Amino acid sequence: MATQRKMLGDILVENGLISEEQLTQALADQKNSKEKLGRILVRRGYITDDQLMEVLEFSLGIPRVQINRMEINPETVKLLPTNMLSKHHVLPLSVNQGRMTLIMADPLNFQAIDDIRILTGMDVVPVMASERELESAIQQFTALQVDSKMEKLLGELSQYNYGVTVETETPGTELADDAPVIRMVNSLLKQAVQGGASDIHIEPLEHDVRVRFRIDGELWEVLSLPKKSFPATVSRIKIMANLDISEKRIPQDGRTRLIIDGREIDFRISTLPSIHGEKIVLRILDRTNAILSLEKLGFSPTNEQRIKSLIRRPHGMVIVTGPTGSGKTTTLYSVLTELNEPSRNIITLEDPVEYSLIGITQVQINNKAGLTFPAGLRSILRQDPDIIMVGEMRDGETAGLGVRAALTGHLFFSTLHTNSAAGTVARMVNMGIENYLLSSSLAGVVSQRLIRRLCKNCCQPYELDEDTAVQLNMTDYVGKQFYAPVGCNMCRQSGYSGRLALHEVLVVGPEMRKAITNKSQSEDELEEIAVSEGMITMSRDGIHKAFEGLTSLQEVMKGVLLGG
Repeated sequence: MATQRKMLGDILVENGLISEEQLTQALADQKNSKEKLGRILVRRGYITDDQLMEVLEFSLGIPRVQINRMEINPETVKLLPTNMLSKHHVLPLSVNQGRMTLIMADPLNFQAIDDIRILTGMDVVPVMASERELESAIQQFTALQVDSKMEKLLGELSQYNYGVTVETETPGTELADDAPVIRMVNSLLKQAVQGGASDIHIEPLEHDVRVRFRIDGELWEVLSLPKKSFPATVSRIKIMANLDISEKRIPQDGRTRLIIDGREIDFRISTLPSIHGEKIVLRILDRTNAILSLEKLGFSPTNEQRIKSLIRRPHGMVIVTGPTGSGKTTTLYSVLTELNEPSRNIITLEDPVEYSLIGITQVQINNKAGLTFPAGLRSILRQDPDIIMVGEMRDGETAGLGVRAALTGHLFFSTLHTNSAAGTVARMVNMGIENYLLSSSLAGVVSQRLIRRLCKNCCQPYELDEDTAVQLNMTDYVGKQFYAPVGCNMCRQSGYSGRLALHEVLVVGPEMRKAITNKSQSEDELEEIAVSEGMITMSRDGIHKAFEGLTSLQEVMKGVLLGG
């Protein structure tokens, strides 16, 4: 591997893309991070993905392919185990007469080529694609794939003798480390993470156990487990989360942390008794991809400028709204990361704390011990904070304390479940906040939804007709080009791959403040004022993003009208 890295570095230096000094710095970084040299050089901004691919193609004579234009047979992908695809960043393209054409992010990774040659008994012919393209493709092909290893495990699960103790879930029931159920659970968690799932649903039915992954906001059935393996599966997951394996009459919640493919992954685990047994849902929290910069959250340039002006205020209340799973916490964490400086005392109150933020004091709610949102917020106000973030305003008391914090010189962030930015005003008043206090304390509202992103491999362009434009109130786009979903192997025939956010950012200006004070709580009236003061509505933000080819008009309308 050392020879491989030296070769790549030499090639880039010889072609004048990086300097000797930059190579030395990247190699020093590599000793600590263990990342690929190419990835470090791109991350540091010394070269781009395209420059790296171009110089390797020219110097090595290895052709570059565009994955989204290739026809890849899923059965060909199954020739390699999913862990090998992720470990080496490779994807089989085709097999012909004992030769495997292999798409690689790093064609100088001779170890990967040797491993695959030994495993398959085939000659390996490398072609290149960018690491970003490969990661996306591997995720799409492996997310719902039951590979040969899992198929073998399912066979073992059917034949395994679980014994009476496991069937009755008695205390102390622990399976041997090599038991197939343990290997199955580990493999399932790894597959979900590699496939980009946000949740795993394991639900007992009358005759079997259904396993589904939530990917891009949609549930997809992955496999079916034998019913007799279910008690052992429940016990295994409960043991991982330090839950009571003997208690199956009431819901339980726990969490665990695993290292998967070198990344720290948190799993929030919830059990719920049902007529056929306990249903288990695992929420996947990828710590490495959790905190994004504001620039990477998908705000339009106008909305990004507006939210940055909001969070740079010395005091006031900023509320992020949207349905469950719309990325509100991600937005707040990104805001706090942007504001995190040694000169500021930032304290959060969360239930639960999802990710650890370095340099920020985070407090976990503990209702049993009396640490509720109101009690915690009162204590925080005595800790000389500059910025406060409360995970959710669930009651009038918490909302009142938030208003008080905003009025006494603090920048206060929180979330609410409302359908629009303008609807937040009425919600706050209904929670018992006086209009004059709300108009003085509220700085702005960020409302958001997550919708699916179009698959670039198969989307088809079309021109917007006049009838549709009139129906959607977008006559200014008649004859303009938009894109429709089609479906291919790269997107599991859905037409979509990944998600993006729609936003509206309401900044409370003079007219809005006057309307709130005068008790104008009509959502339509407030929205009209907000638009007059520069707010772009969520539907217009979605239309702009559809016009840019990021999503479809159908998905925008579904997200805006149905709440995502």
